[in-house]
Amino acid sequence: MSDTNNKELHITSIGGQAVMEGVMMRGPYKTVVAVRKPDGDIEKKIDDNGVKTRSKFFRLPIIRGCVNFIDSLVIGMKALMFSAEFIDLEDEENEEPESKFDQWLDKKFGDNIKDIVIYVAIAISLVFSVAVFMMLPALLTKGVEALGTLSPAIDKITSTSAFTSIFEGVIRMVIFISYLAIVSQMKDIKRVFEYHGAEHKTIACYEAGEELTPENVKKYTRFHPRCGTSFLLFVMIISILVFALLPRFDGFNAVVSTLLRLVTRLALLPVVAGISYEIIKLAGRSKNRCVGWLSKPGLWLQRLTTREPDESQIEVAIESMKPCIPENSEDDKW
Repeated sequence: MSDTNNKELHITSIGGQAVMEGVMMRGPYKTVVAVRKPDGDIEKKIDDNGVKTRSKFFRLPIIRGCVNFIDSLVIGMKALMFSAEFIDLEDEENEEPESKFDQWLDKKFGDNIKDIVIYVAIAISLVFSVAVFMMLPALLTKGVEALGTLSPAIDKITSTSAFTSIFEGVIRMVIFISYLAIVSQMKDIKRVFEYHGAEHKTIACYEAGEELTPENVKKYTRFHPRCGTSFLLFVMIISILVFALLPRFDGFNAVVSTLLRLVTRLALLPVVAGISYEIIKLAGRSKNRCVGWLSKPGLWLQRLTTREPDESQIEVAIESMKPCIPENSEDDKW
């Protein structure tokens, strides 16, 4: 990592994510996806963010976190779909003829089919996330509470809202970290995580004020305090504190009680996301030692979600970064 301790860093709001053989970067005015094609060339897709991104309302505390969370899902999925188009080129020769169903979809929806696929994919991802990270912990917690009633001493502990929130939160984090540890061993995911590392290194180089070249970028760390991985970890920690304030709905039967817990937690997720965004925003710009310690768990977790990139991957990250940099450097301050 380059020595930047004596330099005043330009903390930027530009951020992104890794996609298949590429990187997506989102600046104050532009969103860019750069992908390394099978022939070695870099393909770029540059979109204007629109007026909504610069509206004062969407920059209000808490609200900006909710908006950013939703935008990230949609924009991230679109970037993944764009990158997948070039990966598919490798298998063009072995491609099977379109089925009658595919032909009907093309005729019925035309170019809109891509948008439909994106939103269906987001919906499926959300359902999966709710089932694994919300419903499963809630059911396991309910089971432990039921077992706790067999012992008066244990029942005193398991019958509190604090226990419900903490136990659910711990299970949720164990599932999340286990999931990351498993997928990080997959060959294709390793490639994506290498591009994730390239994204972080490129942003760090830009914030240090150095020219964006592969030689300069590779000197920087692949760990970044404003990473989406850190954000998700903050969401889980903050949710433990917020959900501890919710009632347990013990006056209902087990099924209704579990459903009510699930619904109230889902309803509060935007608030949790908004609070988490404000914390990670503070962590990203503050030099306070206590705030720095808050960032460490997220940085440790990035050992699973990032890998050291090679020079060709760094080149792609640089190409996605450059169009996002505004003419006025004040416009992208975090």
